[in-house]
Amino acid sequence: MKRTATANWKGTGKEGKGLVSTASTVLNNTQYSFNSRFAEGVGTNPEELVAAAHSGCFAMKLSFVLVEAGFTAEDLTVTCSITFVDGAITNSHLALKGRVPGISKEKFEACAADAKANCPISKLLNTNITLEAQLV
Repeated sequence: MKRTATANWKGTGKEGKGLVSTASTVLNNTQYSFNSRFAEGVGTNPEELVAAAHSGCFAMKLSFVLVEAGFTAEDLTVTCSITFVDGAITNSHLALKGRVPGISKEKFEACAADAKANCPISKLLNTNITLEAQLV
């Protein structure tokens, strides 16, 4: 299986602008720019897209890990915060809130740690990955 996305950039790094699209068209000529990346401009940016990928991948992997352990999640909400400093992603922090009937706090945390270590995006990232897991 392969998934694709395309980016197009015109101009300089600071004054230019870009468009990013995915084969699924979920992103279709979505704008990004210096301002959307380093200020509060309109559009997306690579770090936001990495955060979306990591939170989504982790949540799905955790659902598989929970099923393997005999549990079904009612709700898994994951917020990923990407830290970008001096041209490098230095941390990806996963904040998880989960509602899983019948699971102990310890088992939930163990399953979350497994998912953190083994979701494909975690394996892809060459950075520190932290996790805060809350069973609600």
